[in-house]
Amino acid sequence: MADRAYLDHAATTPMLAEARAAWVAQSMRVGNPSSLHTAGRAARRVVEESREAIAADLRCRPSSVVFTAGGTEADNLAVKGLFWGRRDAIGARRVLASSIEHHAVLDPVQWLADHQQADVAWLSVDEQGRIDLAGLASELAEPSGVALCTVMWANNEIGTVQPVARIAEMCRAAGVPFHTDAVQVLGFLPMDLTAVGADAVTVSSHKIGGPFGVGALVLDPAAKVVPVLHGGGQEREVRSGTLDAAGIAGFAVAVAHAVAGQRERAAHVLALRERLIAGIRATVPDARLNGDPGTGAEERLPGNVHVSFPGCEGDLLLMLLDAAGIDCSTGSACTAGIPEPSHVLLAMGADPALARSSLRFSLGGTSTEADVDAVLAALPGAVERARRAGTLAHRAG
Repeated sequence: MADRAYLDHAATTPMLAEARAAWVAQSMRVGNPSSLHTAGRAARRVVEESREAIAADLRCRPSSVVFTAGGTEADNLAVKGLFWGRRDAIGARRVLASSIEHHAVLDPVQWLADHQQADVAWLSVDEQGRIDLAGLASELAEPSGVALCTVMWANNEIGTVQPVARIAEMCRAAGVPFHTDAVQVLGFLPMDLTAVGADAVTVSSHKIGGPFGVGALVLDPAAKVVPVLHGGGQEREVRSGTLDAAGIAGFAVAVAHAVAGQRERAAHVLALRERLIAGIRATVPDARLNGDPGTGAEERLPGNVHVSFPGCEGDLLLMLLDAAGIDCSTGSACTAGIPEPSHVLLAMGADPALARSSLRFSLGGTSTEADVDAVLAALPGAVERARRAGTLAHRAG
């Protein structure tokens, strides 16, 4: 794959050599972290030392770090667990969620509405994808019926950063638990979880160069959460299941690397991002950048470039670029073979046809100028072919 340009780091990023070494070393040792014998205690020591290291890097208490099998499980635990906890404690059934959440939050919230009688308020966003704080304040005006609020820290498609510290403050003043999915943030924006003040924060290993299949929900120990999994009582009886000591060891190394190199990494990918945006505007003048156009940490993820190409189908454009050696992604979902426009862009008020014409290029620590140049060399021809195919399909129809 060395001859390809990889611009899909928001989906996953290459595993760090240091994380791989920690993962492999621990995987060669036997021992269940819940066992009481010597091998089990050694595995438990790896888990607890990793927990302490992650907590120090993210500036939270070790007791707050609940290990999971990844970001999706952590999101489900936060959304369902907080909802059930508040429902059982005070009868609250209202869920406040932004309309542009990742499906790992979006779908559990909708499931609660469909199967658990949750009353969902989908919080609107502006044309840049930023949440309406006045609308949130209105929803929090009668907090007794609100079970939780969930707003992702930065959007995985368009890169827009939300004012999570302010949202956490508003929820805390109302006595409402607040969860944020921070999967896209770690390693690219400063992360001090004590300062942010959220009740629950989701992070994932493979997004930052750690192994697949491990993540964490950083959860306030005082939060009332009903477990989603039952069985062994691990992780303070919040998340049952045998802990993956090897995966957790690699995860801890990746978190340390993400935090220590955050500033340099952000500057590196920001420079590449601006080079890519300028090149797209020069070669495809009618292309439209989606999300906040700013370059600051409070505005947009530094490695995110989400662009609509009028007259193109995003899926076809992605395949044409793939054939040219470019790995990127499209924000649209595909249901029963029918391309659907991105729910994120629709929530921002985008035209459905324009929403279906969008691609996301996401840069990471291993990205290079050569990757950007490869995209810029292949993109104009791919756009021309995609538009020609669209015109022919329209005539045939």
